[in-house]
Order: sequence, then structure tokens, then C-alpha cells
Amino acid sequence: MSFTHWVHRLKGSALPAYQLIPELIAEDLQQGRLAPRERLPPLRDLAGVLQLNYTTVVRGFAAARERGLIASRPGLGSYVRGSFIGLPLRAGTGAEMTMNLPPEIEDHPAMQALQERAAALVTATPLHDLMRYQDFGGTARDRELGAQWLAPMVPDATAERVLVAPGIHSVLLALVSLLVKPGQSLCVEAMVYPGLKAIAAQLNIQLHPLAMDANGLLPDEFEAACKSTHVAALYLCPNLHNPTTATLPIARRERLADIALRYSIPIIEDDAYGMLPAAAPPALADYAPGLTYYVSGMSKWLGAGVRTAYVLSPSATATQRLAGALRATTVMASPFIAAIVSGWLEQGLGADVLAAVRSECAWRSTLIRERLGPLGVRTHPHGFHAWLPLPVPEDGRALAHDLAVDLQALGVAAVAGSAFSTDRQPPEGLRLCLGGGLTRDDCGRALQAVAEAVNASTA
Repeated sequence: MSFTHWVHRLKGSALPAYQLIPELIAEDLQQGRLAPRERLPPLRDLAGVLQLNYTTVVRGFAAARERGLIASRPGLGSYVRGSFIGLPLRAGTGAEMTMNLPPEIEDHPAMQALQERAAALVTATPLHDLMRYQDFGGTARDRELGAQWLAPMVPDATAERVLVAPGIHSVLLALVSLLVKPGQSLCVEAMVYPGLKAIAAQLNIQLHPLAMDANGLLPDEFEAACKSTHVAALYLCPNLHNPTTATLPIARRERLADIALRYSIPIIEDDAYGMLPAAAPPALADYAPGLTYYVSGMSKWLGAGVRTAYVLSPSATATQRLAGALRATTVMASPFIAAIVSGWLEQGLGADVLAAVRSECAWRSTLIRERLGPLGVRTHPHGFHAWLPLPVPEDGRALAHDLAVDLQALGVAAVAGSAFSTDRQPPEGLRLCLGGGLTRDDCGRALQAVAEAVNASTA
């Protein structure tokens, strides 16, 4: 293949050449100009063609290797690695390979309606109104619409107890810093959202892992912790658990709430995925309303870039305390984004998009079960991620980690169980995501790549 078409792109880009080279390789892979395992020219020859310094090309290829786009072997030089599923690596980063992103329904009428409403709102609103500091926690209108949005999950949600925040992660940071004092621990599931692990590490907070089974957290583990250690709060993800996809049964919710009430332990209910099922069990906030902080957001059904989340506190006093912690850590949610999201909810457009995303998730979940069912995959009928258990290798290999690295290089969003583990005993398994920019055709190829990789590694 000739690389002369890179010359124009390199000259016209504001990015340094070594940063653009991996993007050019990725584009050529997606568009078929480069084929899997195709040999790449010697770096000195390529530097001459591109009119670049040799060191610059070396740095560019090193960055491409880090992203899994190419590989190098003695005697073979550099070559295109594996096959490419088709998921674009956007904004110069491979972050999408490790994040759990909802399906993108770009051509759906509901998305067109969102775009038209956002454009109309921005056009009709004086720009400076969206660029000033505003009352923390959102305007009265934002909070009222947030309470209405949460009402199907928590019927007694009121605007006085709702705060608008820039994403669920920011709420978790504020809650952990507010609730967990020195010498106390935060009870969490044995497998937990990696962002919470990062928050705990940053704040030097001790996590107390609680054992799980196929249905989620075991209440007896929580009660034992309450009896034996200084528990500050319980954090859990009760619906479409990340990564295991488990949904906590009603009986366990009742038992956990009862334990929390008897020991006066606050609950952080991270319901990031709770909007996806057409029906879900009652929230823990229903069983322990005076102790539960219920958190929901837009990232797992609308898009991660919509940094809007709602947190329902157990009381007006708790809302004020949390507002102070959120103000200290995030200042405020973006008035620009909050106004757009409120406009969508006010027009009922959020419900339209959610229905469309549910439908797409149902299709993808069915495909996962069809393709990976024989391997023991776990998924939810309205979920877009899956948990794939793996056998424990007899030779001590980190099988899940190795498979995740290889699959990410192919464009498959796979993450090893160790990323979620809090008890230093990670199960061998992969969380697979069929969201983001994957088309339906891409989903089929991604699952085929997973099946082939697992079968080859366990043969």
C-alpha cells in the first residue's frame, strides 16, 4: 500500500505527527486500505515518504503499538495486528475499549428530535444565561424535572430532595467523602464499578468487600460486616450489576434495608442501569427511605458525554449536606447541559430515546445469548453488557487479562474481572460491551472474535 495520502493529512493537522500516525493507521484499517497482518514499510523508508524525521515516525509507531493497532517482531518488522472489528478509537484514545457505553441509535427519529430540540433551546436562550454561575444543584425547574424522571423508580421523589450533578461519578465522590470518616470502611460488592475503587484510593478509604452469588450481594455478608467492623455506608449497584449483570431479588433488597435500618447504615444506591429494564424491582430507597441516597444518570442509556445525574437524598437536611460536598468537589453541573437535558425531559423526548435504546439493547442481548450461550455467558434482556466466565487455567496464566488485551486490539470492548475485584480474588471472566459505536454487523463480528479467542485459549 502507498502511504502518500498521509502526507496531506500530516501537513494539514494541528496534531503533532507522532500523535496523528496511529489515527491514520486506524482509519486505513476501518476503510480497508490496510489489511490484517499486512507488513508495514521500514520506518526509515516511511519517514522519507512522509517527509518526517525518523524519530517522529518511531514515536508514532510506538503509540500505535500501545493502542494495539500494530505489532513488531524481529525479522518481520512492523505489521498490522489481527483483524479489526470496526469500532473507531475516537479523540485519539482507546478509552472506549474499557468503558461501558450504551448503543448509539444515530439514525433513529428520537435522536433527530433530541438534536432539533437542543438546537432550538440554545438558539432561544440568551447565551450569557447559560454561561453564568447558577444555584448549586440545578434550577428549581431542573430539580422538578429530575424528580419526575426518577418517580417511576422512586415514587416519593421530590424536587426538594433532588440535586443535579455533573455525572454519577461526581456524586459518588461527594458521597464517599461525606459519609466515610477516618477509621471507617465502605461496604461494597466483591465486584464493583472501577471508578469507585479509584475514588476510594484517592480518598484513602478502606473498602470492605461483600461476597456475591449469581443473584448479587449476599445480605448475611453485610450483617456480619456491621457486627465486626466500623461500617460507614453500603454501596451497591442493584440493577444490571456492572460487571455481572445480576439484578438483586426483592427478598434481598428487603433484607439489606432491614439490616441497614437496624444498624443505622446509610445506603448509596447506584442505579446507573436501572432505567434500561422495562420493569425492575422496587428501589432500596423504597425500603429504607430515611437512609438511602438514590443515584441515577444519563450515561448508561443516553450517552456518557451527557454529564447529568440526579441524586435523591433521604431528607432535606441530607440534601443540604450533600450539596456542600458536591459544591466543594465539582462547583456545579454545567448550566448549558442541564438546560438542554431539562428541555428534552420537558418535551418527553427522554422517554422516546429510552424506549428506542431498550429495543436495541434487547436485540443485542439476544445476539449475545445466541452466540456465546454455550460458553456460559450471562446477560440481561435489556442490557448491552455481558459477563463471560472463563475456566481457571491450570498453568497459572492470567487468562482473562490476556484475552482482554487481545480482544481490545481487535476493537472489542472487553475488560478482565480483575478491574472490578475488591477482594483480591478476581474471578476469571470478561465483561463484554456491545454498545458505543458498534453497528449490528459489528456486534456479530465482535462476538465471533470473542468465541474464537476463548475457544482457542481453552483448547
